[in-house]
Order: sequence, then structure tokens, then C-alpha cells
Amino acid sequence: MSEPAAGPLKRTPLYDLHRELGARIVPFAGYEMPVQYPTGILVEHAHTRNACGLFDVSHMGQVRLTAKAGHTTAKALETLVPADIAGLQPGQQRYTQFTNETGGILDDLMVTSTGDHLQLVVNAACKDADLAHIQAKLSDACEIEPMFSRGLLALQGPQAVTVLSRLAPQVAGMKFMTGAFVVIDGARCYVTRSGYTGCDGFEISTPADATDPIARKLLSHPEVKPIGLGARDSLRLEAGLCLYGHDIDTTTTPVEAVLLWSVGKERRVQGGFPGAAVIQKQIAEGSPRKRVGLLPEGKAIAREGAEIAIAGKIVGIVTSGGFAPTLGRAIAMGYVERAQSANGTRVELLVRGKPVPAEIVPMPFVKHTYYRG
Repeated sequence: MSEPAAGPLKRTPLYDLHRELGARIVPFAGYEMPVQYPTGILVEHAHTRNACGLFDVSHMGQVRLTAKAGHTTAKALETLVPADIAGLQPGQQRYTQFTNETGGILDDLMVTSTGDHLQLVVNAACKDADLAHIQAKLSDACEIEPMFSRGLLALQGPQAVTVLSRLAPQVAGMKFMTGAFVVIDGARCYVTRSGYTGCDGFEISTPADATDPIARKLLSHPEVKPIGLGARDSLRLEAGLCLYGHDIDTTTTPVEAVLLWSVGKERRVQGGFPGAAVIQKQIAEGSPRKRVGLLPEGKAIAREGAEIAIAGKIVGIVTSGGFAPTLGRAIAMGYVERAQSANGTRVELLVRGKPVPAEIVPMPFVKHTYYRG
């Protein structure tokens, strides 16, 4: 979970805290980020699944859209994404993607309606390009406010609601994919009941100067441990969630990525977003390939880039792979030709040139535990 640095690295408001906690810091998406703490990735992963983990995701990009006179933010944003944004009620959140003219994914993002504006959270590595894209396309209709200095904390796991309720009792009543303004430790924050681990939990948008005090207050609870990027990746892989730049990118469509559930039902018919014709054709006729889950036999880990073969013929490629601590075994996901994508199909994963038997299986690998009320 480290990436080569292209220039001077930035730091989140929690950099000093990570150092204090003994984190191993690596370059990631232009930031110095904690990949793990002294207990290690396996312990951090298990602690999140069983209790509560605190993740620093302040490197992500937060953007606020407010309508100019005579316009609506939802309709404006719908010209760039395939989701039903106009149908969002105040306090509702939705997952979607910025698409290009060929239906490829420029980035995936979360959109929340606060009533008078939309809050966007985009990926760290894409945030500058996303902001430029929004400014180029939506400036006539919207006031666009980048909030890249704000902190973002993810509190994830079955005890997240217990912990956060001690500081802000109203969060206990929130359901998955909803958001609200909440005062935590004297600071006005925006909290959504969402996350990237497959667990119940929250993402907390904080004023920059309040991020460190709030993180320390959360870590003072015995249920909470700090979690790094390593466990974040193994948790999201077990949950079958896509990582931008790996499982989805400009060469994949939402249909191929099995994200059709995120495309609004009316929008599948009406279009009105970049690449709509390509996506509509794939909905009608099927996509040429499909994202699938893979269970390799034995202990070999099939990493990103490993080829997938059937009877010696290459039919696809692995996009994410690793060890699943919850299952005690290797797992992977990737793309295969649609004709070969049925669950139960036997394949071989070419790991360092050696074929590893594997089976195509449904995802998620570990059941989601989101709180839906």
C-alpha cells in the first residue's frame, strides 16, 4: 500500500499523532501516510472486525457544491455522474462515479445532500483532476468549494456506534448511507454512517484544527485502536469493494465492474451523463467482461497483474489480491470474459509463472454488516 512519490509529500493533520503512535509511514497518493502501527496489519484487521478501528482518511478530497441562482446542484452534478442525485433527500448519501465519454470511470465518489448543498468525497490521487473537471463543467451552475484542508476520520467496526454515541448521542439513530451535522468535542463536524471496510461505522469530516483533538479523544476509548492503510486494504478486499486505479479506472465501465446498482434506474433509460450510450448498450447486450471474486487454492497470493487462464487460454487479469485474515486464506478479484464469469467456474491464476487452481465465487468474501435500521 505504498506508492512512489512524484513530488514533495503532503501531511494530514494527524501526521504528528501517527509518529507518536509508532506508525510506519509510507508515500501514498502524494501524502505521508501510516501503513501500519507496531501491532501489525493482522492485529489491526481483526480489531476492526471485532471492535473498532480509527483510520486517517484526511488525504481524501472533500468538495462542497452550492447552487447558483436559477440552478440546482443535483441536476448539475447529474451531467457528470450516472447516479440519481436529484432523488437524494436531505441527509441521504449515494455512491457514484465520474464517467468519461466511453463510459470509463474517472473516479468513484460519495455524494451527500445536506439540504442546501452537496458534499462530495473523492479519492486522494484523483482529487486535483476531479476538482478541475468539476470546475470546467459546473462553474456556471454551482459555487464549488474545495475543502482539502479538512480532516476525515473513519471509525469502523461493530463498536463504532457505541464509542461515537458517547460523544454525540444522535449518531446512534443514523442508518447506513445517511449524514448529519454533529458537534463533537466542541467542533461542528459532518458525520456519515458509511465506510470502506464492509463493517458498520462512520466517516467524520472535521475542521482541520479539530482533527487531532477528536482523534485523540476517540483513541482514549478502550475499544478503539489506530489502523493503517495495510488493514484498510485487506478489509476492503474481504468486503469485495473496488479500489480506484486498480479494480476500476478509465478502461472499466460501471457495468463491467458490477456497479450497475449505483446507476439510477431512470438514468439507465434517460442517460444524460458522459458515456451513457456505451453503458446503455452494455446494460442491454451485456458487457464484454465482468469483475469477479476468486478463491485460489493453497497459500499462494495472486497479486494485481496476475493472468487468469482456462485450459491454457488467458481469459482475464487479477486487479486485487491478498491474504484475508478473517478467512485465513488467499482471495482475489479481477476481470474475466463474460462468457467465463459464472460462479463455480474453475480457472488458473498465473502466479510468478506457475498456475494456481482457483474458483470464481460470489462477493463479498466476508458478509457486510452495515446498519440499515
